[in-house]
Amino acid sequence: MNLSVSRIFLVLFIVVPAIEIYLLIQVGSLIGAIPTILLILATAMIGVALLRQQGLSTLSRFQNNLSSGALPAQELVEGVLLAVGGALLMTPGFVTDAMGFFCLIPLTRKIFAMYIMKRSAVQMQAGMGGAGFSRSQQGAGFSQQDNIYEGEFVRKDDDRLKHD
Repeated sequence: MNLSVSRIFLVLFIVVPAIEIYLLIQVGSLIGAIPTILLILATAMIGVALLRQQGLSTLSRFQNNLSSGALPAQELVEGVLLAVGGALLMTPGFVTDAMGFFCLIPLTRKIFAMYIMKRSAVQMQAGMGGAGFSRSQQGAGFSQQDNIYEGEFVRKDDDRLKHD
């Protein structure tokens, strides 16, 4: 297993829950158990309402881009962030709620989405030996690295597919 992947799992499954438990205990000791539980439920309900509103908005932009012939890449990434944000808000705790709200708030979600798209484009180009397409290459013609193959073809019907 990759070292960075094991660190991510360590943070996700050990560090974050430990921080959540600590914060829940601290907040509970300050305001009491019932208000803490109500606060957790309130953030979940607010999150669901925000998720629904932002999800419908993103879906609308997705459909508009598709109908105009544009690639809805930003909306796809934002849709994934909305799903992650919704799941984080359903998880009890204050740290996960904060991360979930950052995924649902339009400004921070757009920043996260642009970062993810930029980073994945760089990784795709690096993984393809730099031969991937980037925005600057689209519509700019071919570079010397591109392989162009010319040829002809003849279509032959397959006699096995005819039903007599």
